[in-house]
Amino acid sequence: MISRWLFAAVPLGRVAALRTVTYLFIVFDLLVYMSWVRTRGDVPAELYEPLAFARVLHLTAPTGAVVDVIWWSLLLLAPLAATGRFPRTLGWSVFTFYFAWLIVAMSYGKVDHDKFAFLLALAVLPTVGAARHGDDRPSQAAGWSLRMIQIAVVCTYFFAAYAKIRFGGWGWLTGSVLARAFLRRGSELADLIAAVPYALIAAQIGIVVFEALSPLVFLTRGRLRYAVIGFFYSFHLLSFATISISFAPHLVAMGAFLPLEKVRPVVWARRLTGRHRAPGPDRPDGDGDQDRGPGGGPARRAGPDAPAARDRTHPVAPAGADAGQ
Repeated sequence: MISRWLFAAVPLGRVAALRTVTYLFIVFDLLVYMSWVRTRGDVPAELYEPLAFARVLHLTAPTGAVVDVIWWSLLLLAPLAATGRFPRTLGWSVFTFYFAWLIVAMSYGKVDHDKFAFLLALAVLPTVGAARHGDDRPSQAAGWSLRMIQIAVVCTYFFAAYAKIRFGGWGWLTGSVLARAFLRRGSELADLIAAVPYALIAAQIGIVVFEALSPLVFLTRGRLRYAVIGFFYSFHLLSFATISISFAPHLVAMGAFLPLEKVRPVVWARRLTGRHRAPGPDRPDGDGDQDRGPGGGPARRAGPDAPAARDRTHPVAPAGADAGQ
């Protein structure tokens, strides 16, 4: 039963679409979302606090040259991987460099948990192999990779609730966590919410309950599941609108829950350009400069040697025949 759940086949097109979105997001990440990571090469080495993985590999503080190599490698490889060519070679290369990018980013005292599901997506998507946009063929390999990403998404929520209670205690629910966040970086919307009595306490309790119950999404199906995922997205939208906390990489990974195989930009682009193409000899709705005769062949041209055309619509009666008969 567990095996069937883990390897439930899904369309290959879903993996192809998620790959494209994931790899293109890396370009956005390098240029906008985490562009600040490039400055880590200039930070004094004594501020370097390597993550556990970096300590195991005895990685030293990154230099500016190392950071530039990682940055340029990702900027070149990610768009190539987004095309779907060489999915394993390019996919695992992107995963390796992006993992190094995160080690550089998170080894100075702050670890963002919105990267977990995204990083795991980079690790498992190459295992599927070739996949084309819009391909409806079911694949167990595709199903396994997407299931792993889904589990990572849910673990991000569930263990966030666990961490809140572990480090903040049950007092986190009724404390002033959101109040401090609203004071530090709150928006006008945050001010409106804060003015409602007990709204922040209710929000804190709701956040922990939502995160703790997030695994229940696996018990839903069809439209109900899409509604739950829509709630997940709306939760992060509200977080960004109130305290400017963005979970963009996590939101990309959450696409593993959606029927992305129905998103076919290449086909849409071809249809769009096809509507504006002038009829030509290679188009079914036009025949270029030649007229077509019966059966699609060239029409007969009148000439000195051509027989006189007959009117097949109104045949001429034989000579001597009575027209009234």
